[in-house]
Amino acid sequence: MTTPDPAASAWQSMRRLVLELHDRRGAVSEAIGMSYLRAKALSRLMPGPLTQRELSAELMTDAPYTTVILDDLERRGLVQRQVNPADRRSKLVSITPAGRQVADDAGRITSTPPEVLGALSKAELRELARMLGVLVGQSERPPD
Repeated sequence: MTTPDPAASAWQSMRRLVLELHDRRGAVSEAIGMSYLRAKALSRLMPGPLTQRELSAELMTDAPYTTVILDDLERRGLVQRQVNPADRRSKLVSITPAGRQVADDAGRITSTPPEVLGALSKAELRELARMLGVLVGQSERPPD
C-alpha cells in the first residue's frame, strides 16, 4: 500500500474546499445577473484600463469571446472602450462607476469565508493564513 503524497492530498483538499464545496461563482452570477466571467473581467479592470488583448490574456479567453463579453458589458454601461492613444490599432477598455459597483458586489461575495472556517480556532486560522500566505508569495515570485 502506497502512502498518499502529502502535497497532492493538500492540493486536492484545497481544490475541493474552494471549487466544489464552497464555490461562490454561482452566487456571484445570481447576484449580479450575468456570468461569473463577466464579473471576473470587471475585477481585472479595477486597477486600471487594459487593452482588449491584455484582458483576453487575463481571462484566458480568445479575442472573439472577449469581444462578446465586452459588447455585453458595454451595453450594460459597465465598461467603455476607446482607441488606445499608445497604439491606435487597439482598444483600451476601462471600467465605469457602475461597473465598479458590480465588481465590488461580486468581490464581497467571493471574499466572504465559508462558515466551515468557524470550526477552526483563532490560532489555527492564523496558522492556515500564514501557510497560505507563504504559498501565495512563492507562487507570485518569478522563477529563479
